[in-house]
Amino acid sequence: MKSKIPYNFGGLTEEYSSYSNANIVILPVPFDKTTSWIKGSDKGPRAIISASRNMELYDIETDSEVYTKGIYTADAIKAASSRKMISDVRKKTGQFLGAGKFVVLLGGEHMVSLGSIEAHASSFKNMSILHLDAHSDMRDSYEGDKFSHACIMARARETTRNIVSVGIRSSDTSELDAMDKSRVFYASAINRSKDWIKKATEKLSDNVYISIDLDVFDSSIMPSTGTPEPGGLGWYQVIDLLEYVTKRKNIVGFDVVELCPSKYNMAPDFLAAKLIYKLLSLKFAS
Repeated sequence: MKSKIPYNFGGLTEEYSSYSNANIVILPVPFDKTTSWIKGSDKGPRAIISASRNMELYDIETDSEVYTKGIYTADAIKAASSRKMISDVRKKTGQFLGAGKFVVLLGGEHMVSLGSIEAHASSFKNMSILHLDAHSDMRDSYEGDKFSHACIMARARETTRNIVSVGIRSSDTSELDAMDKSRVFYASAINRSKDWIKKATEKLSDNVYISIDLDVFDSSIMPSTGTPEPGGLGWYQVIDLLEYVTKRKNIVGFDVVELCPSKYNMAPDFLAAKLIYKLLSLKFAS
């Protein structure tokens, strides 16, 4: 079911990639203005889509082929400023949600998530956020910018205060007072806990938006991020969490951000593409 269209998630034929036939929309946002170390996350969406063309479309664990639900790849949103980008993402995501589509946002730096979070919160009552990340991202501002990638969860908290953060292993002291420690699952504690997934899921509301910064994974399997951190989660730790949550909550949308691709190692690109397809498989199988 592959096509010759180069910019198409999964490389799907027209039958499964047209907007009219799609239940799912992939929205690329190649924005990278505030990254504080390694630049290149603006190249992430294209690298993910390119890698996705090499996936098997049958998912073993769910015994399903989610591409048959239809996956449309939208035109990328490009903007010169953070505020314009956030506004454009909010508007476009809202349009897709209004048309009954399930929206997956591809970043870009983590601040691209804000417009999507705001649009989903407007469409789904009592929405919580499952935040997978190496960093708490709770600074009120960073380097004088309230819309820095390091401030995404501080801005998201202005939309919903129900945020559960998983995989955290890097914070600044200025963030500590803003963080609800009962809703933070540190990577070090996860490695010593047997029931952390259950505890994290119980803190979420029925409607859940998932925001995945790829540096939540250990840097040994995900080195291609702007700020790689050692001591992160493994593939099956993340998948076990996502599987548990999708079986018990209504996943309303999600984003995958902060891939900073390298031409010397494309395995992280494929990991990101597979993660998206796996989460879609879990969502639609459940």
